[in-house]
Amino acid sequence: MELKAAKVLAAEAVPQSTKLLKLKVDIGEERTIVAAIGSDYHPEELIGKTIILVANLKPRKIMGIESQGMLLAADSTQGLSLIVPERDVPPGAKVH
Repeated sequence: MELKAAKVLAAEAVPQSTKLLKLKVDIGEERTIVAAIGSDYHPEELIGKTIILVANLKPRKIMGIESQGMLLAADSTQGLSLIVPERDVPPGAKVH
């Protein structure tokens, strides 16, 4: 698994879905990902946030949008929590 830091450049709700968000991220190159985090996060609170992305997955179409990765999040009784770096790291930084 290739994990990288990704800076969220843009985020929006996916039409006709209550959970899916479309994120444009920078991992040293721009990518689009679709994530089922809309029940726990509003698009505007994600912009500028650094998240962790599984970068070497085969692209997959989700509701007609090609998703080029998968973000990491932990699940609890309080909902999803994104996995984020403790310190500032540049987009594309490898996660060990």
